Amino acid sequence: MANTQGPQGNPDPAGSTQMFRAFVDEGAPQSRQAPAPAGPRVGLIVGVVVAVAIVAAVAWLALK
Repeated sequence: MANTQGPQGNPDPAGSTQMFRAFVDEGAPQSRQAPAPAGPRVGLIVGVVVAVAIVAAVAWLALK
């Protein structure tokens, strides 16, 4: 086993951090679900809003 203490007997903070991260990672759930991609849905909504705005503008100009 490696000596992780310095010459004065002070504990190595980097070693403690590494051990803490290993402990936290060990208890973490292994499978995490990524959020569903919202790209196509957002694009569809924006397209519909733009189409409605264009139709409304054409109707407003036609009735003017």
